[in-house]
Amino acid sequence: MSMSTTPSRGSESEPATTEHRRESNPNECKETPLPWGKLSTLLAVRLSEPVNFMLILPFVYQMVKSFGVAESPKDIAFYASLLFASFSLCQSITIMHWGHLSDRIGRKPVIMVGLVGNLISSALLGTSKTFKSALIARSFNGLMAGNVVVVKSVVAEISDNSNRPRMMAMLPLMFNVGNIAGSAVGGLFADPVKQYPRWFGNSALFKEYPYLLPCLIGCLVTVFGLIVGLFKLEETLVIKNDDVQSSESSSAPSTNTSTLLTPSTESEPLLERRSSQQRSIREMLTPTVVRVMATNVIVCLSLSMMDQIFPIFAATDTSDGGLGMSSRDIGISLSIASVVVIYLQLVTYPNQERKYGALECYKRGQKFFIPVLILFPFLNIIAKQVNVSSMPEDLPSTTTGIFFNESNLPVARRDHMELVDRTLVAVSL
Repeated sequence: MSMSTTPSRGSESEPATTEHRRESNPNECKETPLPWGKLSTLLAVRLSEPVNFMLILPFVYQMVKSFGVAESPKDIAFYASLLFASFSLCQSITIMHWGHLSDRIGRKPVIMVGLVGNLISSALLGTSKTFKSALIARSFNGLMAGNVVVVKSVVAEISDNSNRPRMMAMLPLMFNVGNIAGSAVGGLFADPVKQYPRWFGNSALFKEYPYLLPCLIGCLVTVFGLIVGLFKLEETLVIKNDDVQSSESSSAPSTNTSTLLTPSTESEPLLERRSSQQRSIREMLTPTVVRVMATNVIVCLSLSMMDQIFPIFAATDTSDGGLGMSSRDIGISLSIASVVVIYLQLVTYPNQERKYGALECYKRGQKFFIPVLILFPFLNIIAKQVNVSSMPEDLPSTTTGIFFNESNLPVARRDHMELVDRTLVAVSL
């Protein structure tokens, strides 16, 4: 049901009025069925970016350490932060240009170019042997990461006012699914020679490039998105015919018609109205918009800092103030966190929003983050007590791994079963 028809607390006459309004105009609150064919194609295309963005987080500490650029373990955090910042900086430079380009040449070409750039950057990252090459790969990935805005434009063009909120909500949901998959892939398949010596111990390729395997898996996800986008993704850009057929318009009355390559009867008037009411950026920056944007910047800053500090903090030895976790454990922990986020988005937040309202939920969420961020560094005290860093390197990674070690299976068979188990863990997450 639409939020506008929800009766306010303390009013007993409104429900009857609402029901009368629904009976008099039954189509007002009726939601248009979601175009699952187009939406599923778009979500498949969107999946590759969060997967490839997240898979580096579990092993970024070990990767920078292997480059030999840090003079001490504490300097690794600085160089790892440069890899993170390079992506965000380059993306902020080009993201608006990708949006403008899609307004001129179409959504599909820009999305395809972004996927190709994502594919190339993942391959470059996996074959990086120096910090400079990894920095170039991450920067190139940021320069090509413009699909996030183009995909939102496509959603707006294939939806109407009744189903647009639900379709827009699918995008962050798919982003978190990509976070789960990317974190699990990065943690479970980084440095396979050490993690799975029975399977990859003799692989010269993965000895030379220990972080190539997770990047190749990310490339496969991107290739899947490319194939789906190439054959299934339809163009949705509204193209004005006034400029193209200027000679014909001089002899005929101007009708200001438009051609929609992917028909959407509900969204066509909306898009024509938007294109006819273009405003400058200065006109759109009203005081309310500025306040909302400023608040959003602060929230995104804190969340980004949390997301990118955690893998470095977790991988740092406990003696240096960290948690002493392995790449595998970091990947699984990030995947679990993403699962929790999805649960909060789908279950907890809708109930709380209906009860307290969006603004109150927002305020409570920010209040919750304050003690979390303050207490976060003190996890090192717990890690020292648990002494995670002193655990044997051959300790099984999962409960089933312990079962395999205690069973009477041959060694090669145990390693085989543990590899299958870790793969199933990644898929299930």
